[in-house]
Amino acid sequence: MKLAFIIDPIHQLDPGHDTSVALMEAAQLLGHEVYATQTNWLSVVDNQAWAILQGVKLVPVELGEGRWLAANPWYQLSDRSFAPLETMDAVFMRTDPPVNDAYLFATYVLDYIDQSKTLVINNPNGIRAANEKMYALQFVQCIPETIVSADKQVIRQFVEAKGETVLKPLGNKAGEGILFLQAGDRNFNSIVELSTQQGKIPVMVQTYLPAAKAGDKRIILLNGEPIGALNRLSSGSDFRNNMATGGTVAQTSITAREQEICTHLADKLRQDGLIFVGIDVIGGFLTEVNVTSPTGVREIDRLDGTRLGKQVIEWVEKAVTPK
Repeated sequence: MKLAFIIDPIHQLDPGHDTSVALMEAAQLLGHEVYATQTNWLSVVDNQAWAILQGVKLVPVELGEGRWLAANPWYQLSDRSFAPLETMDAVFMRTDPPVNDAYLFATYVLDYIDQSKTLVINNPNGIRAANEKMYALQFVQCIPETIVSADKQVIRQFVEAKGETVLKPLGNKAGEGILFLQAGDRNFNSIVELSTQQGKIPVMVQTYLPAAKAGDKRIILLNGEPIGALNRLSSGSDFRNNMATGGTVAQTSITAREQEICTHLADKLRQDGLIFVGIDVIGGFLTEVNVTSPTGVREIDRLDGTRLGKQVIEWVEKAVTPK
């Protein structure tokens, strides 16, 4: 197969951490052609999505001393070419959030791929529909008590009723802008004003889950089915468990309750074309559904001895008919 990956500039990626590299590496090891492009290299020409593409050759990472070791250099790029994305068997949209104008415009370009010819992972319509915070709201039986509002009084009433809460901007990533907010906080007005941009932008506020002290679990789903998980733990100086905020990771398993959550999500994810997804679960409650560039594969593989990237590419092999 020919597989294109829409990624951030490849020199910015960490081969020992980034899931995009794990997927590209798995595709290469399975004998497929791997190409890289970027959102600003996408075009619509003759009513088709085109891209500037570069072939990628990777030096696979190796496990040593409990971590992934990468060669230097770890990749080689071919000369650029300009081609329709429908010449690919599958296209992976793996650019990191935020989902800003540039990100949204890229998904509009991807709409001009005929998915009967080329599979897009994840479906651009699905990405637009699935704000990574808001999407979870439809699974009421799975989430903690939650409101979304830009109104200071609405937020105040919720915080006072619940005591301890977590405020989350709707468009950020990697724990950015997440705040612990409790009743009686003398900074309440300032926190809400800054977070909502003076009442212009809604934020999500959820009841604080004390189980967060025991970790925030990332579960990777492939076509609605869980294939691996890891537990993310706070560094101790920050209440957030995100790896990007200095958190550590630990081996874990998927509980019966977490399997139940995955089952609740599965049909909707498939319906929306959200094939490769990472969900976040704390204390048996769904907190986020990550659909843009979910990460965690390298860490799960290191801890569990798995090859999740290989599972993903093998699924793609069955899902498409090579050109």
